[in-house]
Amino acid sequence: MRANSASTHIGRMVARLAVFLFAAALSTAASAASERQDGRLMTSTQVLNELFGMPEQNIPTWLLERAYAVAVVPTVIKVGLGIGGRRGKGVLVVRRDNGSWSNPVFVNLTGGSFGFQVGVQSTDVVLVFTSKQSIEGIVGGKVTLGADASVAAGPVGRQSSAATDIGLTAQVYSYSRASGLFAGVALDGSAITIDSRSNELFYGKPGILASEIIRTDGPVAGPAAQTFIAAVHKSAGGGGPSPAAVPSTTNPEPAVATPSAPQAAHEGSLTTYPMEDPKPGQEPPK
Repeated sequence: MRANSASTHIGRMVARLAVFLFAAALSTAASAASERQDGRLMTSTQVLNELFGMPEQNIPTWLLERAYAVAVVPTVIKVGLGIGGRRGKGVLVVRRDNGSWSNPVFVNLTGGSFGFQVGVQSTDVVLVFTSKQSIEGIVGGKVTLGADASVAAGPVGRQSSAATDIGLTAQVYSYSRASGLFAGVALDGSAITIDSRSNELFYGKPGILASEIIRTDGPVAGPAAQTFIAAVHKSAGGGGPSPAAVPSTTNPEPAVATPSAPQAAHEGSLTTYPMEDPKPGQEPPK
């Protein structure tokens, strides 16, 4: 009897230890995942800050002021030999009705040759979305540049046009930075998809949708996310409410309607701040 009792007791202790170790492993994995998402946000913030520290080699402010969304994909890596395939993980923010920027949505960028210089193995990519249609596509799950949304190499610095798109009528303008050089780059055929797993881990909600993340009453975002949003806000000329003025919260105050405010869209649809521009990205007259 005593032997059986001791054996049962040991069995229970082993079971409890197994449960404890399993829970600790899950906690460690969740913490590591969170650190990876924070790291992606911090690297994306660094890319923006470094780019806008070079006035002659950055995205024109007048273009960003017309942006419906901005995506930063740091360290896009060449994953194929001779094929030119590329893949990277980044973040995207959408401009809301009131001019503030949404919580970051984690995204993936995949595609064929990006037209980089021979021998370049990695680059930072920045995308500026200048049409409502292109944003609705990515929030829906996927946008293929050049097919679902027209794309062109974006103008740099004080340029008023891009060689590949003289009229500046594309829906997405793309840029890359490699070996210290920043320039517009063609990304035709590249696909932007939602990184659902990263969004679930970062916001702590299984199955969370991009449309939920970008809402004004979306989930609370951490310090790394707020720092990235602030960098985008600053890069876009600081127009609209600052991130501090429009904090992310699960219990927002009711919005006060004003005559000049755009009509609220029904739930599930997407409303963005800039008015639809017949010539998106065109430099305003001086």
